[in-house]
Amino acid sequence: MTEQRPTVGILVGGGPAPGINSVISAATIRSILGGSDVLGIIDGFKWLMDGSTGQIRPLSIEDVSRIHFQGGSYLGTSRANPTKNAESLDNVVFALSSLGITRVMTIGGDDTAFSAMKLEERAGGRFQVIHIPKTIDNDLDLPYGIPTFGFHTARHVGAEIVKNLMVDARTTTHWYLVVTMGRKAGHLALGIGKAAGATLTVIPEEFHERPVRLQRVVDLLIGAMIKRLDHGRTDGVAVLSEGLIEILDPRDLGGLEHVERDEYGHLRMNQVDVGDVLRRELTKQLHRLGFSTSLVAKNVGYELRCADPIPYDIEYTRDLGYCAAQYLLDGGTSAMVSIQNGRFTPIPFKQLMDSSTGRAKVRMVDMDSQSYQIARQYMIRLTGEDLKNQDALGRYAALAGLSPEAFRERFSTVL
Repeated sequence: MTEQRPTVGILVGGGPAPGINSVISAATIRSILGGSDVLGIIDGFKWLMDGSTGQIRPLSIEDVSRIHFQGGSYLGTSRANPTKNAESLDNVVFALSSLGITRVMTIGGDDTAFSAMKLEERAGGRFQVIHIPKTIDNDLDLPYGIPTFGFHTARHVGAEIVKNLMVDARTTTHWYLVVTMGRKAGHLALGIGKAAGATLTVIPEEFHERPVRLQRVVDLLIGAMIKRLDHGRTDGVAVLSEGLIEILDPRDLGGLEHVERDEYGHLRMNQVDVGDVLRRELTKQLHRLGFSTSLVAKNVGYELRCADPIPYDIEYTRDLGYCAAQYLLDGGTSAMVSIQNGRFTPIPFKQLMDSSTGRAKVRMVDMDSQSYQIARQYMIRLTGEDLKNQDALGRYAALAGLSPEAFRERFSTVL
């Protein structure tokens, strides 16, 4: 009797990120050469949660051999959450079993990693499960300095956009408020701002109190604008992480009860335009101080997610896809793929969980790192030294039409 070939099922969850197709390609090729069949599962967990087995695509080496150059996802993606109830998770287990899948490969961020872990637990040994970390937010709990795939491409494309906006800002004497993706962590905003040489970057991690009053962020930006004006420039670009919306006091935003949440309970960021909120409040308060600064809010997000991957992410994701497939071929399960010091290092699912929340850990920007401290050195922001320097303080206060004492009192909170 001929032994049945094992079948690998590959699915993608969460938002798009450059390099998804490269993972699919590398994993498919290695799995087939290793003696497995491969099924691509369309739209992540979406259809499986209903027990449906019709939304699949058999994958061959010929199908995937050149998709690694392309952005987007060959298999689609969704934010469908199979962990929201036991029935949905059981339907996924049933559908995968019905398809003859014995090895599951998930590609996604922290939410998909959590779903993969719960699937492996629920399956009770029926599937091997491996997760490949994907997000342009760079916030999965990998060791310091190891990126999630897609981040480098998103930073590259984002920096090019900001570079062009900086030229436009100087040409037209505008200030741009550029909002980048990053639901909780500021890695992408900081990476784009630092690479492009933006005037300043503002990320959630720099605020210790919660919630943060909108006035504090407004004063931080006004302070930077005044200091920039003292340097003879009426233009600038501030890069802001969209995650600021998560920490701003809802009372200052008119409440967030009306904002929809996704299937994992996160605010739908595209429904809260933090850039426009800040633009309107800044315009009002700058006018009170006698400034006629022209402000433009610009969201930079969807332009980055489906960009064709740069060579770094292509190479990186081919390694990740190969290692994920090899791990399954070798009998491994219940882990996330990582490449550390040039070698494949599986990270057990249990190590990814935050015991206090029961969810996957989120990697925040290390505010004490030299990399962040260097970024701050190249930003134009008010500092404690500025407020101690009587000459500088006098100039800034005069520009704002305030006494030195009043200026110091208002802007000391932004340091």
